[in-house]
Amino acid sequence: MSDEAVEVFACPNGPFLVRGDITLDVDDADNPGGGAQRDQRRVVALCRCGASSIRPYCDGTHKVIGFRTVPPAR
Repeated sequence: MSDEAVEVFACPNGPFLVRGDITLDVDDADNPGGGAQRDQRRVVALCRCGASSIRPYCDGTHKVIGFRTVPPAR
């Protein structure tokens, strides 16, 4: 990993976009005991609606189900 800043952006009505030099350790809940998967990417879209078939990653299902986020309080 470098000293580059990691940025997280919440897309309106969509996923979290994570940009930067990151390593993501993913445990597969559908395969208990299968071990963690290590994923190194520069940009990753993480599911926020909970309906993605490839969680924790976004597969675009939020568009199909009409997922809506609540605007932040002022």
